[in-house]
Amino acid sequence: MLTLAWPWLLLALPLPWLMKKRHKNEEGRNLALRVPFYQQAALVLEGADAGSSNAPSGRWSVILQVLAWTLLVLAVCRPQWQGEPIPMDYEARDLMLAVDISPSMQETDLQLKGYQATRLDVVKSVVTNFIQVRQGDRLGLILFGAQPYIQAPLTYDLITVGELLNEATLGIAGNATAIGDAIGLAIKRLRERPADSRVLVLLTDGANTGGEVSPEQAAKLAAEAGIKIYTVGVGADEIIRRGIFGYRKENPSADLDETLLQSIADQTGGQYFRARNTGELELIYESINQLEPIKQQQRFFRPKTEWYWLPLLVAVALLSFCWLAPALTGLIRRSAPTQFEEAP
Repeated sequence: MLTLAWPWLLLALPLPWLMKKRHKNEEGRNLALRVPFYQQAALVLEGADAGSSNAPSGRWSVILQVLAWTLLVLAVCRPQWQGEPIPMDYEARDLMLAVDISPSMQETDLQLKGYQATRLDVVKSVVTNFIQVRQGDRLGLILFGAQPYIQAPLTYDLITVGELLNEATLGIAGNATAIGDAIGLAIKRLRERPADSRVLVLLTDGANTGGEVSPEQAAKLAAEAGIKIYTVGVGADEIIRRGIFGYRKENPSADLDETLLQSIADQTGGQYFRARNTGELELIYESINQLEPIKQQQRFFRPKTEWYWLPLLVAVALLSFCWLAPALTGLIRRSAPTQFEEAP
């Protein structure tokens, strides 16, 4: 099917007629010196014979110029040929990310670019990179502490999801860690998605210390809803601190309930990952990136072929003929041998 990309440019078709009409009106108001032999002189300067009738002048010249202008306007409108719709299988994933922002994420037992950083800052950096490579997927973001809330619903706008993650502040969701409630909120958002696309990636550094729903009960509901949960426990196993009696080793992740996270993953068909440093956290999200893609609703693609060059080429040829024909005709006539008639 032939269509025009910019059909509104057809309004430019009467533009030469309007300009000519305005020019005539101005000529009627202004006085000018009339030169009776001007047309003959112009033809001589163009190389044409003043009395020639072979040049494309008069009616034919006007017709050709009008046709050339019409073709030029048509070329500017970008005529396109649209082919038949081609079905495309669009593959993507629906991922809900749940990130713990309780005060314990303030612990500086990880490094970011060679410097000690809080767990939340490291998570923001790694997860933002993870979000950027998920083009075509739909991602959502849940932040949770004593209570969870939706920071970003499932969306294809990954830039906004990354920005909202980086705007997260420690402690704004309370001082406790409600893992069960976070899973419950994710169930509510994911249950309307296709059964094979319900995935939750839950990251925490502690244990469940709040909420109305227990993690075990939430995991059971998630399994019934067909939601696969990947759990990530973050935090170093060992850190050296300076005390009154010198340096001592501590385990900053003593509160991390790995048994619970492992149980949630096993119950829902997911997997539990342990990140003791920034490198391991990056590897974990790369592993999650290898999830099998799922098929979304089928889409169609209509190929388009540009045909603006054809009217443009014909218009240039017509204009070239109109401008060059008088000169060529005059040149041929001058080069022809002159015949003298004998006197009687």
